[in-house]
Amino acid sequence: MDLEFLVTALVVVLIPGTGVVYTVATGLASGRRESFAAAFGCTLGIVPAILASIVGLAAILHTSALLFQLLKYCGVVYLLYLAWQTLRETGPLQITGTERPAANLFAIARTGCLINVLNPKLSVFFLAFLPQFVDPLAGPATFQMLVMSGIFMAMTFAVFVVYGFFAALIGERILRSETILKWMRRTVAATFAGFGLRLALVDR
Repeated sequence: MDLEFLVTALVVVLIPGTGVVYTVATGLASGRRESFAAAFGCTLGIVPAILASIVGLAAILHTSALLFQLLKYCGVVYLLYLAWQTLRETGPLQITGTERPAANLFAIARTGCLINVLNPKLSVFFLAFLPQFVDPLAGPATFQMLVMSGIFMAMTFAVFVVYGFFAALIGERILRSETILKWMRRTVAATFAGFGLRLALVDR
């Protein structure tokens, strides 16, 4: 495997995005097991974008303005919905008190998955990213892209688990004050809303 691909993929994964914010917030709010579920859901949400880039559906998404806008605004609405849920202390992401509530792992993973599934930029990103590292002499391009996709997903999951693990450790020690909880809710909600507004302004 090309070292350049590994380094580039790692840099991309390390850059904080909606998935990182969701995993970290889940770790802070609920603990390690829940952050693990969030990391798994966010990683699973990459699969449709990867498959779309491999079979060419991402190219259709890139050229179809209506389809792109439809998926984009679904993503915007969902991110704003997450922001509203966080402020109301409801849903799978709950930062509600000094005692961490029992969490629905499936709901946490589902939310993380939808965050990535509803992001049209992800499919376009993989369409532009993966082909750069295909070696014409190394075998079928589809197989190479599948291998690179698997490695990218493994990196994503590993990095997100680490983010969530340290967030859970911090949460166990500092989320004891109602004032801290209040500002934590506001910060997470504002972050989701900011990502949603940024996505709304994306043209292509």
